[in-house]
Amino acid sequence: MEEVFLNYRTKDGKEVAYIFDEKLSARFGSENVFRATKSIDAGADYGETMLGRVRRSSVLLALIGDAWLDAPDRKRPGRRALNDPQDWVRQEIEEAFAHGVLVVPVLLGRGMEQLEPRRLPKSLTALAECQYERFSLRSPDTDIKRLGDRLVRQVPTLAALDRKPPARKDTDATNQPTGGVHNTGQSGGINTLNGPLGTFIQDSHGPLHTGNGPQHAPQFQGENTNYIARDNHGGVHFGPAKRQDENEDER
Repeated sequence: MEEVFLNYRTKDGKEVAYIFDEKLSARFGSENVFRATKSIDAGADYGETMLGRVRRSSVLLALIGDAWLDAPDRKRPGRRALNDPQDWVRQEIEEAFAHGVLVVPVLLGRGMEQLEPRRLPKSLTALAECQYERFSLRSPDTDIKRLGDRLVRQVPTLAALDRKPPARKDTDATNQPTGGVHNTGQSGGINTLNGPLGTFIQDSHGPLHTGNGPQHAPQFQGENTNYIARDNHGGVHFGPAKRQDENEDER
């Protein structure tokens, strides 16, 4: 059973689907990532296989590019493919919603706007409310790794298949050498390190020195917090961070 189902339009996301398949297969195993032309056996019933695999998946990734919303219906000129109840992209997403599969919209490109419910068929309006991810060809490895990391935290079956578990951030103080900088514990997810030069406050974005001597007020931004180091009299300021902002031809 595939854990991750790739949903996409041939003319809008085929190339990206190949990239996702390659990267996610390397992490979770090729047999656990469904991509239509790879995963459907010769002679198999195409429609039943597609929808059956959706139902048995844990996650459906809807790859959405610029042409996804308004792709034309080849069978009926003047109508959007998405308005056709038999459109495979639409049917796969509907099937995922109906069977409790986690649906993640992946917006292709930094300029791709979030979907508007009023422009979707009624059966797909929930797609506009799903938390989305972004993917750019400028940073494919980073973007897919970030998505994979989030999925393993949400989906236990994917966590069990993960071949690249995230590195542990915590450090056992008893394993640190004496006489140098060592870990003295954590408070609220922040590591404090004491050494001969003073105390450092550290997260994944870099350390802050709060020891003796004047500071040059560097600023560091974490995911949820800004850190501004001042001199010993001003202390260290923690404030809220600013938000950063198939048959293939039928798909």
